[in-house]
Amino acid sequence: MVFVVSDEVQPKNGGPRMIVTGFSSGMVECRWYDGFGVKREAFREDDLAPLVTGGSSQG
Repeated sequence: MVFVVSDEVQPKNGGPRMIVTGFSSGMVECRWYDGFGVKREAFREDDLAPLVTGGSSQG
């Protein structure tokens, strides 16, 4: 899957909601707030999944 800056993602094995902030050396750079401060880490693209939002149903 191809991500772009500002996409909301989450590690496939579970973890925090994160925002894609950039790309470097084939890695996807992400940031998130853990309740105490902003964290950042680079992940392999294969290890991330797009964040699924509930959306709204009309009907």
